[in-house]
Amino acid sequence: MCSRGTSKGVADCTRSKTMILMAFGTRPEYIKIKPLIEKMEGRIPFKLLFTGQHVDLLANVEDQEVIRLQIEDGPNRLDSIVSSIMNQDHVFEGIDAVLVQGDTTSVFAIALAAFHRRIKVIHLEAGLRTYDKQNPYPEEVNRQAVSRIADIHLCPTPDSAFNLSKELVRGSIHVVGNTVLDNLTHLVPTRGNTVVVTMHRRENHDKMHQWFTVINNIAEHFKDQYEFILPIHPNPSVKKHQDLLTHVKVVDPVPYDQFLDMLAECSYVITDSGGLQEETSFLGKRSIVCRKTTERPESLGGFSTLCGEPEGLYKRFQEMISSPDPTGECPYGNGNSAEIIVNVLLEELR
Repeated sequence: MCSRGTSKGVADCTRSKTMILMAFGTRPEYIKIKPLIEKMEGRIPFKLLFTGQHVDLLANVEDQEVIRLQIEDGPNRLDSIVSSIMNQDHVFEGIDAVLVQGDTTSVFAIALAAFHRRIKVIHLEAGLRTYDKQNPYPEEVNRQAVSRIADIHLCPTPDSAFNLSKELVRGSIHVVGNTVLDNLTHLVPTRGNTVVVTMHRRENHDKMHQWFTVINNIAEHFKDQYEFILPIHPNPSVKKHQDLLTHVKVVDPVPYDQFLDMLAECSYVITDSGGLQEETSFLGKRSIVCRKTTERPESLGGFSTLCGEPEGLYKRFQEMISSPDPTGECPYGNGNSAEIIVNVLLEELR
């Protein structure tokens, strides 16, 4: 009999015959399943499926054989991905369980297709909630729908597990931490004079002009103390405003390992990414999250603070740089989540 996965223990039974299809379509999804791929090698059989939501992603997938979804032509790429997944039976041949990560449209489509074929669904990073279907859009609806389909829920925190418990979802619920932190264990945080800025979220597109104007004003005012660096997002709704950032060092998107180095060496972070709450908390950095709400409330009041409107950002930045360094443990795990998950799966799928 397998022992239950713990942060220190290793399962008694070390191999499974269950074939898992691990699906991903975006860079964040691959970043978060990559540590799990490494831990599953030789212990749990798996195949990788790329849905094509981020079309250039495969160039960054290292040394892995990947099934590429054959996407039907159509006016809307996401609609084409959903219909293509539903209609390709061969992708699921010989598959006992499907693992999806997060809350993108690819995730929802794969989970739905597996459900229609009566294949078990494993949801990684389960239970995140804002309970506002417009924030974030469409991710909040995607992840709630996947929770109704999933059989095994791998939650990053006790709060996310509690969300699922009160929703009375079916299946087993496990608190395993967040696998993204497994990518950070080699880093040694320092405190340089940089402020890392990322902005891309769809909810902010209509106000990106205002956000960039305020960020540029802050960078100008504090230019003798900090250098502001922004890897520009390729979305045209973001890029068209980059000329406003005359006092910010705007750079092309950087590979994830280089971006982690930037985070490890910076002083502060300004972002509209909920995911960066995890990395910054693990690295002990304070961040401002340019959103009205977040599905990761665990770091609020300690490592991060919300700022819902551009007009409030200057004050939030002043408060952040005047505050002492955050203390306490990262609420999203200790960098050993992939091992915990493998132990859980060895028991659940035996």
